[in-house]
Amino acid sequence: MMELSDVIAVLMFLGVVLYAVFGGADFGTGLWDLLAGRPDSGASLRRQIDRSIGPVWEANHVWLIYVLVFMWTAFPTAFTAMMNTLFIPWLLVGLGIVLRGGAFAFRKSSVTFGEARLHGVVFATSSLITPFFLGMIAGAIASGRVPIDGTGDLWTSWTGATSWIGGGLAVLTCTFLAGTFLAADTYRSGNAALAERLGRRTLVVGLLTGGAALIAAATIELDAKTLAEGLHGRGLVLIIISAGAGVASLWRLHRGEWGRARIGAVVAVAAIVVGWGVGQYPYLLVDQIEIADAIGARSTQIGLVIVFGAAALTAVPALAWLYYLVNQPEWSKADQPDSRTA
Repeated sequence: MMELSDVIAVLMFLGVVLYAVFGGADFGTGLWDLLAGRPDSGASLRRQIDRSIGPVWEANHVWLIYVLVFMWTAFPTAFTAMMNTLFIPWLLVGLGIVLRGGAFAFRKSSVTFGEARLHGVVFATSSLITPFFLGMIAGAIASGRVPIDGTGDLWTSWTGATSWIGGGLAVLTCTFLAGTFLAADTYRSGNAALAERLGRRTLVVGLLTGGAALIAAATIELDAKTLAEGLHGRGLVLIIISAGAGVASLWRLHRGEWGRARIGAVVAVAAIVVGWGVGQYPYLLVDQIEIADAIGARSTQIGLVIVFGAAALTAVPALAWLYYLVNQPEWSKADQPDSRTA
């Protein structure tokens, strides 16, 4: 029978999965913006990026806030250890989020081309910084480099092999997700030529992501043995599902079925993230502390379940309605003001 501590961990990790999918598709637009090309040739793609993420780019951060608050409240010792040891990458994550948000907002109101170009570059690069360092944080935890006493080395704890491949894979995954979303949005808005171009480029990114995933698997075998053992057992089915969904998404991209490609990409990312969580269970911090030992007071656990129920009845329907609205034809084809991006 599942313990209440396990329920709390599952509820917390649900936020990780949702942030990986929705936040990942959001952050991934940064690289597409950076590679869109010259101001004239890349204007249509940049307008589509503004239109696609404009209503949701701030809303997606609710999942990260949710995860951090849940871990801080439910697992205070592990949270303290993680923040003390991984202070530098968390600082860079926060810096990336702040710079990205400011640049995305200010580039639309820039009064000169130079300002717009600067804000565009900051938006694009910070969109890469945040998922990269989140991936490095995940790699540090997965490889057991975050000691429970919080005394891990401020540099070597998050610069191991699993962290580097985790950061790179996070960027590629976000870019692949964003490409499938943008291709579907672009096609729905009536720009079939741009959707075709995006889809073909996303297919290449997907192949690169698959190659990086294979390298990650080999790296985990050598550098994160506890996680590797979990992935060989209970996590294996999720890895297979992720691989199958990824291949299906690539096939849909090859056939020009942009909307269906997005479904496969979402399943692939969600399955691999859940596989990570299942693979390292019962550890909260791999090789350091298990969920049952890290959990706080039972009254706190009950309170978190109640809060989750309240959020499920209030915040979740509002977010679902927002996602539904921005996927309607009326929004996709609405006249949007041009963004002065470079």
